[in-house]
Amino acid sequence: MRKTALLLLTLLMISSPLWAKNPLVHERTLDNGMMVIVKEDHRAPIAVSQVWYKVGSSYEPNGITGISHALEHMMFKGTKKYGPNQFSEIISQLGGSENAFTGSDYTAYFQTLASDRLELALELEADRMRNLTLDAKEFAKEIKVVQEERRLRTEDKPKSLTYEQFKATAFRVSPYRNPVIGWMSDLENMAIEDLEQWYERWYAPNNAILVVVGDVKPDNIFAMANKYFGPLKPSKVKANKPEIEPKQLGESRVVVKAPARQPYLVMGYKTPVVGKSAEEWEPYALDMLVAVLDGGSSSRLTKELVRGKEIAVSAGADYDAFSRLPDLFTLSGIPAKKHTIKELEKELRAQVARLQQETVTEKELEKVRNQLLAAKVYELDSVFYQALQLGLLETIGLDWRLAENYVERMKQVTAEQVMAVAKKYLIEENLTVATLYPQPIDNKKKGFACRPSMGGRHGG
Repeated sequence: MRKTALLLLTLLMISSPLWAKNPLVHERTLDNGMMVIVKEDHRAPIAVSQVWYKVGSSYEPNGITGISHALEHMMFKGTKKYGPNQFSEIISQLGGSENAFTGSDYTAYFQTLASDRLELALELEADRMRNLTLDAKEFAKEIKVVQEERRLRTEDKPKSLTYEQFKATAFRVSPYRNPVIGWMSDLENMAIEDLEQWYERWYAPNNAILVVVGDVKPDNIFAMANKYFGPLKPSKVKANKPEIEPKQLGESRVVVKAPARQPYLVMGYKTPVVGKSAEEWEPYALDMLVAVLDGGSSSRLTKELVRGKEIAVSAGADYDAFSRLPDLFTLSGIPAKKHTIKELEKELRAQVARLQQETVTEKELEKVRNQLLAAKVYELDSVFYQALQLGLLETIGLDWRLAENYVERMKQVTAEQVMAVAKKYLIEENLTVATLYPQPIDNKKKGFACRPSMGGRHGG
C-alpha cells in the first residue's frame, strides 16, 4: 500500500469519516429540471463528465426489450449539427476519451479529458440530448451490430446464457427478468420508429443528471451547464406503472443444456435493497454477509470450498445494495473435476446454514471493515469512479450522500444483524437455482468455443 494511502486509511479509522459531509460536492437544479452535481478534485488537471438518463432495461415493456441499449449505440450516429461518429472524433482530437453504458436502471454517457477542454464536451452532450438524428439506414446497420454483440456476449458464452435464464426464472413480474441487451426476437423486430418514441419520451433535461468530477470550479460548471443544457425544453416524463414481484411460494429451478467445457451453478435469493427494506440496516447487513463469504482470498468460499475441500474450481457471492428495485443475493461456482454440481450446491447451502446458525466472528467483521476502508481510499484515486457513485445513486432515486455515508453504515453492522438477514432472506421460499449441464462442443461450427470476444467500442 502506498504511504499516502496508508496515511489516509489511518486518518479514516481514527477520525470522523472523510465522506461525512463533503464540502467539495455541490449540486444545483436548472430551471428545466436537470440536476447538476459537481465534485472538486484538484490533484490532476483532468475532469470527467457524465450524463445519466433515468431509463434502462427495467423500464422496457415486452416486445422492445433492449431498446435502451440500442438507442445508446445510435447516440453516436450524429445530430442535426454533427455527423455520424463526429462526437467521438472531436473528443479524441481534444486528447480525451469517451464511451457509454446501459444498465437495468440507467443509460450513461461519459468523457474524460483535460479540465480546460470540458466545455466542448458539455456542448456536444447537450446537442445530442434533444437533436439526435435517427437515420433508418444507420439503424439497420447498427442493430446488426447489437445482435452480434448479443451472440458473442451471451449466446456463445455458456455462463452468461445460464445467468440470463436464471434471472428470467427468478422473476415473474419484475422487469429485472429481461436482459439489458434484450431478447433476440425483440432486436430482430425493432424498428426505427420504436427508437424515435423511446428517445422522445426519456431523453430530456428533466430526466437527466449531469455529474462533473475533477479539477474544476463549481460556479464555472454550473454556468456552462446553464448555457448549454438550460435552453433545452423539459418533457412530460410519464412514469411506468409499478411492476411488483409477487411473493415466491417455493424454490424454483431451471436447467440449461448448452455446449460448454464445465458445469456451472448459480443460486439466488430475493432480497431487498437500500430504500426498500423493512429495516434500514438490512441491505448493509446483506452487503457485510457477502463480504464475509467472498471478500478476498481469505474469505469463506475461497478458503473452504476452493482451497480447503477443493470441491470447487471457483466459488463466489454477489449482492448490490443499490438498485432501483429489489434484486438477488447470489452464490455461484464451478465444481472441481472430481465433484458434481449437486455436491457444490450442498456445500453452498451448508455455508448459508452456518450463517443462520452461528454468528460471524468479530475478527471476520473487522477484516471486512478494514477492506472497505482501504477500498474507499483507492476509489478516491479515480475521478471516474467518484462520478459513477454520485450519478448512479441519484439516477435510481436515492441521495448521492449515501455514497458518502456508506462505510460508516457498514461499520455499524453487527454480527447479530448479519445472522438476522441470513435467517430472514436466505430461505427456500426466496430461492432460484440454475444449473448448466455441458453438452458436446462441435469445434467445426461457430459456437461457444470458437467465437472471439466482442471488444466493441460502444455499448454495454
